[in-house]
Amino acid sequence: MSETPLKVKFNAGPVPMRERLVSYAILMRLHRPIGILLLLWPALWALWIAGAGNPPWKVVLIFVIGVTLMRSAGCAINDYADRDIDGRVERTRMRPLAVGIISPKEAIGVFLAVSLAAFGLVLLLNIETILMSFVAVTLAAIYPFMKRYTHLPQLILGMAFGWAVPMAFTALTGSVPAPAWLLFLTAVVWALIYDTEYAMVDREDDLKIGVKSTAILFGEYDRLMIGLLQLLMIGLLLLVGLKVQLGSYYYLGVAAGALLFLRQQFILRDRRPESAFRAFLDNNTFGLVIFIGLVIDTLISG
Repeated sequence: MSETPLKVKFNAGPVPMRERLVSYAILMRLHRPIGILLLLWPALWALWIAGAGNPPWKVVLIFVIGVTLMRSAGCAINDYADRDIDGRVERTRMRPLAVGIISPKEAIGVFLAVSLAAFGLVLLLNIETILMSFVAVTLAAIYPFMKRYTHLPQLILGMAFGWAVPMAFTALTGSVPAPAWLLFLTAVVWALIYDTEYAMVDREDDLKIGVKSTAILFGEYDRLMIGLLQLLMIGLLLLVGLKVQLGSYYYLGVAAGALLFLRQQFILRDRRPESAFRAFLDNNTFGLVIFIGLVIDTLISG
């Protein structure tokens, strides 16, 4: 599952602008949108709940673009943090920094430029959301370094990805009510699920080089712990529905999500890296079915 090898190296001489831009796009993982989608679904859940099924399309567009930019910035700072590690991991050994196509200084520049672009979008929203955006960029900046100090970097990732939830509520209502924090906690738990599955892909390499993750922390109990987190997430989604008085179509979406979690457990049964990656990718469908149930429910009830 290694990425497509790149042909040009940074130290091989001047690089044409087109190839430089392609390298920046790869650095930001624009060719792998799964991360954007996993960050986007909780934001959309929050927007539809906060907006009572009819959020302003201008705000939705700002969040879609902002999510794309912040995930891209996160990838840039992640590769900067892992520039001495990625080359020793099979899945990441051909990333632009690992092979020298992009310099560390350029990666920092991309992170800053894209983060500033995202901040420019936030300036179109209210002051409460602007202030909350500083938490978002801080979480995005510190997450990549956590795998050196804790076996729970996935928790920080969940907070970074889930922070779009309270931001969505402040953008539409100017406050963060209790159901919003419940949905934020749901997003954090979800990240623990899918990023543990993702970390299972690299577990053998990470053990060799000393990188920490929940996949290593859970060890032989990885499927059990993922299963318990999946049960917790389904329970939290049900609680959110009760708190905001959602109807049967939302709960059908949650039921479909529960079936997808069962499918992930089946996929993970052999614990092979390929299976773990398939289970990870399956979370995009999970996010989609929850959103579909929410949209239909708010349309019917509205």
